[in-house]
Amino acid sequence: MAERSFVEEVKKLRLGAGEVFRGEGILAVTKALLESGVGYVSGYQGAPISHLMDVLADAQDILAEQGIRFENSASEATAAATLAASVNYPLRGAATFKSTVGTNVASDALANLASGGVTGGALIVVGEDYGEGSSIMQERGHAFAMKSQIWLLDPRPNLPSIVQAVKQGFALSEASRTPVMLQLRIRACHVHGEFIASDNVKPAFTVRDALHHPQRDTGRIVLPPASFVHEQEKIKDRWPAAVRFIEQHGLNEFFSEAADDVGIVVQGGNYNTVIRVLCNLGLADVYGNTRIPLYVMNVAYPVIPGEVLRFCSGKRAVLMIEEGQPNFIEQNVATILRQAGCGTALHGKDMLPMAGEYTAAEMLKGTRAFLERYGRVQPALSAARTAARSAVIPLKPLSESVNARPPGFCTGCPERPIFTAMKLVERELGPHHVSADIGCHLFSILPPFNIGNTTMGYGLGAAGAAALNTANGAPSGKRAISVMGDGGFWHNGLTSGIANAVFNRSDNLTIVVDNSYTSATGGQDILSSSAHNATRSTGHAIESAVRGVGVSWVRTMRRTYDVAGMRDALREALTTREQGPKVLIAQSECMLNKQRREKPQQRQAVAAGKRVVRERFGVDADTCTGDHSCIRLSGCPSLSVKPNPDPLRTDPVATVLDSCVGCGLCGEVSHAAVLCPSFYKAQIVSNPTAWDRMRQRVRGAVIGWLQRRDARQRARHAF
Repeated sequence: MAERSFVEEVKKLRLGAGEVFRGEGILAVTKALLESGVGYVSGYQGAPISHLMDVLADAQDILAEQGIRFENSASEATAAATLAASVNYPLRGAATFKSTVGTNVASDALANLASGGVTGGALIVVGEDYGEGSSIMQERGHAFAMKSQIWLLDPRPNLPSIVQAVKQGFALSEASRTPVMLQLRIRACHVHGEFIASDNVKPAFTVRDALHHPQRDTGRIVLPPASFVHEQEKIKDRWPAAVRFIEQHGLNEFFSEAADDVGIVVQGGNYNTVIRVLCNLGLADVYGNTRIPLYVMNVAYPVIPGEVLRFCSGKRAVLMIEEGQPNFIEQNVATILRQAGCGTALHGKDMLPMAGEYTAAEMLKGTRAFLERYGRVQPALSAARTAARSAVIPLKPLSESVNARPPGFCTGCPERPIFTAMKLVERELGPHHVSADIGCHLFSILPPFNIGNTTMGYGLGAAGAAALNTANGAPSGKRAISVMGDGGFWHNGLTSGIANAVFNRSDNLTIVVDNSYTSATGGQDILSSSAHNATRSTGHAIESAVRGVGVSWVRTMRRTYDVAGMRDALREALTTREQGPKVLIAQSECMLNKQRREKPQQRQAVAAGKRVVRERFGVDADTCTGDHSCIRLSGCPSLSVKPNPDPLRTDPVATVLDSCVGCGLCGEVSHAAVLCPSFYKAQIVSNPTAWDRMRQRVRGAVIGWLQRRDARQRARHAF
């Protein structure tokens, strides 16, 4: 169950020639794949292209009509390896995943694919997760494209350009017998717009054709001596073929080429920001008409020497706008200019930030500095605008008025009680080394839990603790703890973590957080999902897989909200005399997906007049001590503080906000940690029955009588 459904939007994928397609960038990519005659598509979800996988999943009936095979791949490596179908057959295929981490995982398959080359078009759609909106280390996929000689497209972020890039990507791949990488930045994935659709095209050569007419060419297999020939082919044959195709079909674009003797060279993905900056400086309009010449590199690699020299010819200086570090393109352009004896001055990182996302503000500063230096923006005008801006009353820094709020678990998240239990065990047994993993559970490294020493990659939690074992499995009195999610487990963790621990006789503990989905990527189903999936096989128990590779000490907690039970299971795993790897599987459904499923059902039931009961928790202000241990041990966003209603007490008391989903963790924590008994559970009943109303009247009467009696007693004692 993905976080967003595209069931209605995918109907647009049936639009034919001449019709206007309106929608999001990822929908445009899917439509372009259909119009390109693709034969198969594979991928692994991950921001910023998670929704692309969701679109493909919701469009499976349309893909089937076109004879297209779609795979929800187990990992990025799996997705990339499916492109092997294009090595020997004129079969167009696409794979998609997040970069750079996904590209790193897929690197072995991609390197082999690039070495042997392809017959059919092979397109790798990567979500370039770089900049302030990123969730990963700050790197780019550009280096991988250069290393393996994979052509890299970086189209202007508008729907017509993205659609054209998909189609040209397949054609470029076939013309040069080389896989092509299409880079989509976060904003490109989610940009909205329109384009004129074409008819969907069924693949000229299908997967069925390949199965019935198998072909082989040992020259395409990466083994010596063929592998030595591949390197020569890349440079002598494939590269020139790619350059010819790019030049002949105008993949890169020139705007106002001869308008001035200074210009800007920019990656296609940064085009919109450049136009916005030039508009701010009065040198372009919102329609893209610019007085400063632009060379837009929709192909970021390879750099085309002829086009670079053509653009720079007769210009005093150009500014290279290349986001990220190292400045691969700038170095390449500099080499081309110097070797050709071109005297055009080249600027780039000397005027723009060395690293980091090129936001509009940063790009404005660098572009203004360049244009001021060459007299295209008057410093006086620039100074006047700066003075005008400084006349505005500056806002205080956010840090002075807003408290820092680190990212954390959602309200009701079933992973929070796991780390609450770990903190309770830490009180008894002392701190342990905790090897963290990629996923929602990584929030445990932040307050209030502060648990986690390292993270090495998706599904590598157990492997990250592999070195922290005593020799020959001898007991040391302490065991390292590793954490991984169910998504990471099936992606990589079963073999790289659990099986590796069995083989090497590890004595550590691995906690597998099983919330039924790959929740961190949008709630997609996986092998162990409990939900029924009409097109995928689910319901495969993690415990069976763990025992299957040789783990004997395995425990499954069916309800993570049982904090006391989680604490006891952790204590047992960390203190048992039994040697060998230990695996604790902590199960409870992702609360976000549960709410997405249940809330519409509840609304429908209420609208139909049916009785619906919702549970909420609260805090008795008279009982609360004001210690707030409940908050420190759970960190639930629904727990807050409010002024103490007792005038004789000054400490604020805990309170439960309306966002509570009734998971019960706060009460469980109070019980397991032996805190104050101030929490209570309430039921909110919609469409109550006559029996519900009568019970409420009786309760109200009894409670009211007790309250009045208590008030009378206090009044007597007051005198």
